[in-house]
Parts: sequence; structure tokens; C-alpha cells
Amino acid sequence: MPVLYTVGLWTVAPAIKLGWRPTIEGAEHIPATGGAIFAGNHLSVADELFLGSAVGRHISFWAKEDYFTGSGVSGLFFRTLMGGLGAIPVHRSGGRAALSAFDAAIPVLQEGGLVAVYPEGTRSPDGRLYRGRTGVARLALAADVPIIPVGMIGTDKVQPIGQALPSLKPNQVTVKFGKPIEVGAWKDAESASTAAREVTDTVMTAIQQLTGQEYVPRYAPKKRADEPQE
Repeated sequence: MPVLYTVGLWTVAPAIKLGWRPTIEGAEHIPATGGAIFAGNHLSVADELFLGSAVGRHISFWAKEDYFTGSGVSGLFFRTLMGGLGAIPVHRSGGRAALSAFDAAIPVLQEGGLVAVYPEGTRSPDGRLYRGRTGVARLALAADVPIIPVGMIGTDKVQPIGQALPSLKPNQVTVKFGKPIEVGAWKDAESASTAAREVTDTVMTAIQQLTGQEYVPRYAPKKRADEPQE
């Protein structure tokens, strides 16, 4: 576990719980040991902070490379934060550079680690839940680990899109964990692409049930690729 992440568990996580007092539901679905993927809706940069504080174990997650290269106070904040959280940078150029982040997550999971994935591929532009990309399913099938649905509610109010630093208003975030989705039933499917789509749709349905968001059966609009795609 990265040293800064350990420090964060003892400092940042308690600060988040004390300062924002998030509500945690379904904590019994968080595995104490073993590899797993947390797949959640994506409303805000703050999602990672609240997820990490709720889980209490080290979680690796994909983050666009901009967070590692920013300047000024905000840039320093995010560079330090991403490094401390053990984030896996994803290059905007896509292609092989983006796939390398995908490849890097497989051994993490096989060695018993946790990885967070946002199947929508980008933050929701309007608070609705968009169609999931199949990277989360392909990763779970490749590493043979369960997927735990996560529903974030209220993080877009803590740190809306375009706001550099989070607000300090408490009592507005809920983190919900759903029952783990085991992917073993899809391991021997005749069509890998069909299996990946079925798993992904199952995950998105579980997330929607947790958040109550309106579902949009198309991919979220995005200006650039910042995560591995299907």
C-alpha cells in the first residue's frame, strides 16, 4: 500500500467522514480481503475521495493524466492526491497508451487488490446515468474477480464539474454498495463481446437501482478519451 495512501486512511478518510458526514449503505458488501472491482456512477472528481474513505482498503483507480500534470495550487493538490491514492494515469492519446492502464490493473486484481472503474467512461454531464462501456466486464473476466456496484449520490454538489476544490458543506453525500456480481457464469461464453456487454448491462442496472438516476441508453458525450474504452 502506498505510504501516502496509508497516511490518507488515517488522516484524510477520518476528515472526510467528520467534515462531510457521508451516509454509507451496504458496507457488508465490501470485501475484507481479495481482489474486486468497484464499479460506480461518476458525478464528480470527489467520487474517489468518498469511495476511498468508505472502503478503508487501498483502491487503485484510473485517472486522466491531466491530474498528474496540472500547475498552480490546484495542480499541486491533485498531483499529491493522485500519487497518494495510487492512481493509474490514463493518457489522452488513447490506443496502446490507454490499454496499458487496463493491463496494469489485471495483476493488481489477481494479487488481491482493489480497482475502481467508472463504466460510463467520463463524468455524467447532467446527473443522469449513461450506458456503460465494457472495459469493466473485460477486466473482471480477465482477472476473474467480482464486480461490486457503487452508487454515489450528492458528490456533484460537493465538487461540481469545473470547480477546482470541494465545498465544505456536510450531510449531502451517500455512498451505496450493492451485492457483488460474480462473472464466472460468463467465463465460458461463446462470444466474449456478448458476454462483456451482458455483464456491463447487469452492472449498470445494479448501479441505477442504487442511485435512482434516470438511465440513458447511449454513451455519455465526452470531448476526449480519458479512460480505457471497449
